[in-house]
Amino acid sequence: MTVKERLISTASDLFYQNGYNNTGINEVIEKAKVAKASLYIHFKTKDDLCIAYLQNKEEKFLSDLKASLKGKPKGKLQLLGLFDYLREVYRQDDFKGNCSINILAEIPKENTKIREEVSKHKTNLKSYIQNLVEKNTTTDHPEKLTNKLLLLYDGALVQSYVQQDSWPIKDAKDIALSLI
Repeated sequence: MTVKERLISTASDLFYQNGYNNTGINEVIEKAKVAKASLYIHFKTKDDLCIAYLQNKEEKFLSDLKASLKGKPKGKLQLLGLFDYLREVYRQDDFKGNCSINILAEIPKENTKIREEVSKHKTNLKSYIQNLVEKNTTTDHPEKLTNKLLLLYDGALVQSYVQQDSWPIKDAKDIALSLI
């Protein structure tokens, strides 16, 4: 693993588990076992490291989601697989909700750099869901169904963390079934 990869991996663990504001650069450096100069060679600011963290998390998330849905039969079951995947994410021991939303809750409104990155992630997820809708339904309004599924997905993700229970995911899946 390269120094840059070690920094991103360490920051990912710390930002997700402890929060962005509760994680200091010195803690990242110490846990990654790198020199401070090495950090600043790769990342000029903590925000730059955060963006790399978000990009890394999104890449893994989309890859895992696609792999999970690949085995699902086409049609309703593939769309409902979004919620099956979410249930698997919820069951992970280190589940702390949505990394993008968690970061967004911690940064000031003026931090447009990170906000734009989070927005890009949500746009990518929406595009992926819309692609699924278009391939797996005959709806005349794929964008409307996409928006509803995205809201259900994000709401279930947040509520499952807040409630510390999987019922929001099950209920969101039931609602999605009635929409498809």
